[in-house]
Amino acid sequence: MAEQNFSSSPSRPRGLQTGADATGASVDTELGRLVVECKLATQAEVDECLDVLQKERQGAESRPSVASHRTLAAILVQRGVVTPRQLKRAQEQIQASRTQQIPGYQILAKLGSGAMATVFKARQLSLERIVAIKVLPKKFSENAEYVERFYKEGKAAAKLNHPNIVQAIDVGEANGYHYFVMEYVEGHTLHDELMQHQAEGKVFAEARALEVVIQVARALEHAHSQGLIHRDVKPKNIMITTGGLVKLADMGLARAASDSAAAYAEAGRAYGTPYYISPEQIRGEIDIDFRADIYSLGATFYHLVTGRVPFDGPTPVAVMQKHLKEPLIPPDHVNANLSAGVGEVIEVMMAKDRRRRYASTRDLLMDLEAVGAGNPPLQARRQIDTSVLTGLAAEARAEIREESQGAAGTKRNALLIALIVALGISVLLNIIQLLV
Repeated sequence: MAEQNFSSSPSRPRGLQTGADATGASVDTELGRLVVECKLATQAEVDECLDVLQKERQGAESRPSVASHRTLAAILVQRGVVTPRQLKRAQEQIQASRTQQIPGYQILAKLGSGAMATVFKARQLSLERIVAIKVLPKKFSENAEYVERFYKEGKAAAKLNHPNIVQAIDVGEANGYHYFVMEYVEGHTLHDELMQHQAEGKVFAEARALEVVIQVARALEHAHSQGLIHRDVKPKNIMITTGGLVKLADMGLARAASDSAAAYAEAGRAYGTPYYISPEQIRGEIDIDFRADIYSLGATFYHLVTGRVPFDGPTPVAVMQKHLKEPLIPPDHVNANLSAGVGEVIEVMMAKDRRRRYASTRDLLMDLEAVGAGNPPLQARRQIDTSVLTGLAAEARAEIREESQGAAGTKRNALLIALIVALGISVLLNIIQLLV
């Protein structure tokens, strides 16, 4: 959502007016103020054009036979203050402000639009602060499911108060439009940064990737502690402020882990983004929990340090099938410059069986911070050792059943049991090292 800084002048009305004021406001005055706020022209240039316009209109009044139909827009273009394309964008913003009127807010600019909503930059009049307003298009306002999901997003975000989460401010309806007001983030998305790296043929440095992922993990730890699962962690939903602070945005798919009614209503449907979605979300399982977010953050982490998504394919369905069935190529096999620790962490985050992922977001954070400090990821190693141990134990039981009668079987059983004991000791040593 990187956007030009806006300025204002006391000599002109500030902001696009809302409600009845917008209806009666002068188009010329609105246009003049908007081109200044968007830094398309200086206030002096606009004042000069307004003076020309005023003189032309005064001349027309004194000579009724001479009519002046010129507008400020025409003068701005004629004098080269703005280009026709810039003028068109400004006029579209004025039109948007008049059709999207929300009491208590001045619409300043359109930031972007997606499949379900349009986002505007606005000024909250009561507190004189810049905010972002997400507005649900009217075509969706008659769909009860869309409206319910929209309000759920606002309510979910309102439960959270954390520096790494975009803050919710207000939610409501005005003039037939449903809106959600949130903190305005001056900056860009992680997706924007990824695209820039891709254009330059680069991947994220390990330290930079860890810096971003650790902050998102802190945001998720807070959300999970409040019983909320994001369910759509991806680069486009991660904002980075101009000061470098990372913020998790868009709670549009978030729901309470305890919301069994919603879980049953969504059963069998895949919610999420194909490149980053967890296997259990693809299967439409009912009991989705925090581990789905850990998987999606792991897929994002993978993308940052390798420069490519974990699984790709010609269609969303093909990509999701790979999440379900295809083994993950270890990230350090794609980027040989990665430390072993980062590779281990990502592989545990992206385990297809969620029981083999981190047991909590806190455990994940401990490993991320450990790797960032140059230490081994003990939680991941304990998880890997446990997984290997479980697999070997299963093999041992099968071997024992098949060959329990033969001497060769006895010998092999002894070897497998010795391996299991050795791995068990390894797990204990890791636990002791963690406690120390």
